[in-house]
Amino acid sequence: MRTEARFPGVGLKAGHYESFYIKATRPEGGLGVWIRHTIHKRPRAAPTASLWFTLFDAEADAPVAAKSTYPDTELSTPSGAYIRIDGAVLEPGRAQGEIAVEGVDARWDLSFEDDAEPLRHLPYGWMYRAPLPRTKFLSPYPNATYRGAVVLDGREIAVDGWPGMIGHNWGAEHAERWAWVEGARFDGEQGSYFDIAAGQIKIGGWTTPWVANGVLALDGEEIRLGGLDKVRSTEIDDSPSGCAFALPGKNVTVRGRVSSEPRKFVAWRYADPDGGEHNTLNCSISDLELTVERAGREPQRLRASGTAAYEIGMKETDHGVPVQPWADG
Repeated sequence: MRTEARFPGVGLKAGHYESFYIKATRPEGGLGVWIRHTIHKRPRAAPTASLWFTLFDAEADAPVAAKSTYPDTELSTPSGAYIRIDGAVLEPGRAQGEIAVEGVDARWDLSFEDDAEPLRHLPYGWMYRAPLPRTKFLSPYPNATYRGAVVLDGREIAVDGWPGMIGHNWGAEHAERWAWVEGARFDGEQGSYFDIAAGQIKIGGWTTPWVANGVLALDGEEIRLGGLDKVRSTEIDDSPSGCAFALPGKNVTVRGRVSSEPRKFVAWRYADPDGGEHNTLNCSISDLELTVERAGREPQRLRASGTAAYEIGMKETDHGVPVQPWADG
């Protein structure tokens, strides 16, 4: 077990949100799935659970999305599994479930494996136990390979060696603004991946600078990027359809850009336990370009075309992407 659900230990008076999410894309790009298992708990209330499904297809006009919410009686953590919602289960090496709502009928039966160690974005273990930061995040399977099938409205999609990942985040409230960028198999290298989460926090009337944390795994090396001590040299220039960034590490800087067409994004409402709300845009078939700069070496350029993930969470609602009709929480 590379992680564990936190919601069973949350007291009645506390608010809480939690998400286990699956991202997998066809190796040649342009087709991918994003599946979420989430818990939302308002203070002094029982939790609710939701399944979220998105199929991204570059040949379609827009992603196909569905969401279904269940009472806490349909939420559990069976022995040996991370989470179960209704009949959907996520456990080590396997993800299986289905959702049928408002004209969308989706099923998935996936196996996965990952030789990489879990990626803990926060640099110190105590940060996962402390009240701050109020959002915790990690990737228990940062470089997964999937096999199986996804069936959407009778269309069966064979999943054979698709790269992807599994993420897990939880907390008492979302960041004021966040960006997540993920990609893998740069230039066909099986062990390479990039996973960065960046956020801004609002404290009173002041919003902090961007703080980024994550890793570039390349040529058998895990290059740690970002951190509180690198805030001054961290650069994030985000928009609804793309993000340019510069991320410092020890004797290295990784510059890059992730982007896609607006029609390829899905937009959702993400609620905080206290009733606040963000609009969240995700495209899991984005294009990602990286340049790795190290003193005394030629810059190394990497590319993942149509297989990268870009997510932005924000308070704005004028981003131009139609928001899915389901409320959150």
